[in-house]
Amino acid sequence: MDESWLRLAVGAGIGLLIGLERERNPSAKAGVRTFALIAVAGTLAALLEAQAGVGWLVAVGLAAVASMLIAAYAREPQKGDPGTTTVIAAIVCYLLGVLAGRGDSALAGALAIGVTALLYFKPELEGFSVALKRHEQVSVLQFLVVTFIVLPILPDRAYGPYEVLNPRHVWLMVVLIAGIGLASYLALRIAGTRGGAILTGILGGLVSSTATTVLYARRAGESLAMERIAFGAVPLANLVPLARIALLAAVISPVLAARLAPALGAALAAGVLVWAIGFSRAAPEAEAGAPEIRNPAEMRTALRFAAVYAVVLLAAAWLSDLAGPRGLYAAALASGLVDIDAITLSALNLFGEERVPAAAATLAIGLAYLANSAFKLGVLFWYHRRLAWRTLWPLAAALAAGGAALALAPVG
Repeated sequence: MDESWLRLAVGAGIGLLIGLERERNPSAKAGVRTFALIAVAGTLAALLEAQAGVGWLVAVGLAAVASMLIAAYAREPQKGDPGTTTVIAAIVCYLLGVLAGRGDSALAGALAIGVTALLYFKPELEGFSVALKRHEQVSVLQFLVVTFIVLPILPDRAYGPYEVLNPRHVWLMVVLIAGIGLASYLALRIAGTRGGAILTGILGGLVSSTATTVLYARRAGESLAMERIAFGAVPLANLVPLARIALLAAVISPVLAARLAPALGAALAAGVLVWAIGFSRAAPEAEAGAPEIRNPAEMRTALRFAAVYAVVLLAAAWLSDLAGPRGLYAAALASGLVDIDAITLSALNLFGEERVPAAAATLAIGLAYLANSAFKLGVLFWYHRRLAWRTLWPLAAALAAGGAALALAPVG
């Protein structure tokens, strides 16, 4: 009996939550009380169906709820708002009540919060959809295609030398990298000029630290305001890959992620501290424009990363077999000049397959970050020496702190 009361309480809470949002919409035919009753009706239908052993109460209740709301809107039509959203929200609310009645209260509550947020942020979502360019919308659709259509049909078996080329596994890494990049890219597009140098640096680093570095290195000389933005965004964008590495490690190899955490944490903390000291002494912050970075979820970008990752994975396995850990280090230094993600994923997966020890995988990741940082510093010195020095000190502090952390607590 206590369990039934709890489920009813959860159902009522779900209805009140969604109903509060609908109450603020003057054209809605259902508000707080109606939505609470709809959710409770769904919970009761689920409970009674289980107790009576019948299988039609939930379906009948759903049909009744939908019919009553459709009839209410048909009787008094509203100009400009046909009430479709409220009807669908009521149906979802009823089904969430059913879900709570069947014992999955946590999922029902989480979905209710998501539904409420979706209803509440209507102006922001409409504005975002209008702001998205056509090629960006196409990129989002492409990401959904590569995730939910291409990935499931790829074979899940190893091919090639050393059996390290698993098509589904390779494409899963593409989905992971493209997902992180796409989310950051869209956040950067939403923030626009309101983000400031700090947010621009963080999101630009998540999308592509190399692209952010090159773009601002070329633009830093345009004006003092742009130079100030570059001083804030570029060093931070080159520290963000440390957090990105931690995220990838946590997803791919939680065991190695736990061992990497002290070094990555120390490196990130030291780098951000030095960056903050230098940034706080600069001129007052100007408005930052979002860097014009290519969408990382475009099909060509995804295919290019898949090819690079497959080559790096194969080269790392071959060099590791040929020269042991030193072969992996050579692959890390070479590939790190172009991309950190490919060798990071390769090292994590080689460790997961017990082909290399944790210490070798960790050092390979560190060498890739070092090589990539050296390449970008070279670009900065070519375009803008002051910006290069501003970026050098945070990176040097990060590398020194990370190295010290590894020396004090070596990865086994």
